Amino acid sequence: MPEFVTIETDAEHPGVATILISRPPMNALNRQVQAELLQAAAAVSEDDSVKAVVVYGGPKVLAAGADIKEMNAMSFAEMSKVATKLQDGLGAIATIPKPTVAAVTGYALGGGLEVALGADRRIAGDNAKLGVPEVLLGVIPGGGGTQRLARLIGPSKAKDMVFTGRFVGAAEALEIGLVDQVVAPDEVYNAAVAWASQFSGGASVALAAAKAAIDQGLDTDLATGLKIEAQQFAALFASDDRSIGMQSFIDNGPGKAQFTGK
Repeated sequence: MPEFVTIETDAEHPGVATILISRPPMNALNRQVQAELLQAAAAVSEDDSVKAVVVYGGPKVLAAGADIKEMNAMSFAEMSKVATKLQDGLGAIATIPKPTVAAVTGYALGGGLEVALGADRRIAGDNAKLGVPEVLLGVIPGGGGTQRLARLIGPSKAKDMVFTGRFVGAAEALEIGLVDQVVAPDEVYNAAVAWASQFSGGASVALAAAKAAIDQGLDTDLATGLKIEAQQFAALFASDDRSIGMQSFIDNGPGKAQFTGK
């Protein structure tokens, strides 16, 4: 049974699963947490009843980074063997083929921010502090931070954050596109669940295709991206949801389809 990462659901918000990180006091992301994040991401990906996912670290912190005490004892040879596992664990949320949102309260630093960067959307409390301070330890972000951060906010702003290691407050994070919404700290989780809940009756196959087309397209040139889009678009014509959605539009107008997720 997972010790630090659990999957929470409740009847009030059907279709929404929360991946909860709980390793007090600061949710340090050691190798066990990283492995459990991978397990949780796989579980919600395979569960057809889950339509959208929230990742949350509780009311005080998302995660204040990787477990530095654990890393400090590692040699170059040891880290060389597990560096890709580090990326996989901290980037696990990015592998979920469903809408995902990170609910950021308090600190999201280093590996904690890298976990949040794997989500499709980030909602932060107005007291949140985000950053990639690894350079202050003599290293660089190693869980996807140099890549996902630059793709999200652009290379210049990403370099400023990575080079200085400074913490970014909620207002600046919203301004530069690091987060998408800022709310009161005690409303962060509710806002994240509200965003995720809108997909509970959505066309899951189409949502997965849209996510794949965008994410894969960002990693290549426009011409290749358009080919990816065309393939994803055409493939949806083999889905039940496409038939249901188009027939419902013809019969009843937009927005009334009852999708099955197949």
